Amino acid sequence: MAKNIYGNTPCFLNSINLVEEPHRENEMDVVVYGVPWEGAVTWGDFTGCELGPKVIRLSSGRYSGYLPELDHIDVFSHLKMGDKGDVAVTPAEPEETMEKIRSFAKDIWKGNSFPIAFGGDHGITYPIIEGLIEATDKKVGIIHLDAHYDNNDHSNGDPYGRGAPFKRLYETEGVVNEALVHMGIHGPRNKPQNGKDAQAAGAKTITIQDIRRAESARAIAREAYASASEGTDVVYLSICSDVLDHAFNPGGPVDGNGLNSFELLEIVHEVCKLGVVGMDFVEVYPQQDTTDFSSHFASFIALYALAGEAVRRENK
Repeated sequence: MAKNIYGNTPCFLNSINLVEEPHRENEMDVVVYGVPWEGAVTWGDFTGCELGPKVIRLSSGRYSGYLPELDHIDVFSHLKMGDKGDVAVTPAEPEETMEKIRSFAKDIWKGNSFPIAFGGDHGITYPIIEGLIEATDKKVGIIHLDAHYDNNDHSNGDPYGRGAPFKRLYETEGVVNEALVHMGIHGPRNKPQNGKDAQAAGAKTITIQDIRRAESARAIAREAYASASEGTDVVYLSICSDVLDHAFNPGGPVDGNGLNSFELLEIVHEVCKLGVVGMDFVEVYPQQDTTDFSSHFASFIALYALAGEAVRRENK
């Protein structure tokens, strides 16, 4: 049975606690869940993102769904949200944990809700999308917002590590590689082979410079969505916190020259307004962030995404 292993505080004040009321899941427009998993680390003791779901949940209690800057939309007057708790991961067992994530996500994908997963490291995206494909048999396009390609063959020997999920997804039947958009790519933690492998797979790259040279953040979001939706049934949105410049993301990896918070929220809102099937937000490290700034910003990401989803439903 699903549970929140860090307590029973659901995301946002008016969320239904589906751990306590699982029979209500089919009523939900939105289902939030946590994936408190961290596999192989990439640098020293920069670790602790498995604590992300706990701190994001606690931080989210500060926020309503009202966004005056987005035509005064009140998200929760349009969408009913439930929190399904956390995947019960198995520490130090990546393969077993990937199967648990896949099964948990697959169960959610069988419904008609908009799922939001809070990680955890970026390795969780691979089994989540596998669960989507197994549950729906749909062809999937992906918008991947990140500083890095995350398409290595492994991370420190772990084929399911945070640096490898998109290599696994290139290999996944049901993912349309030509509709996989790596967006916001920047910085010297990428390697030449990453770009070559993306190109060989047929994936599209939109660098941070491409975004800055575009007419606007929303315009480049529409361009990314057009690529991700071509030849696909659904589009999935995956966001690593380090697509943000470190100045806006003290609880994320140290990566400069990233998006500012306005740009990221504009992109997220626009692609969700166009229509995505679900999303994840990963790699917040609460132990690196004494003010929980990045965990609070995760709530902004979710709310701007859901405002887009609410607009999409109204315009159907």
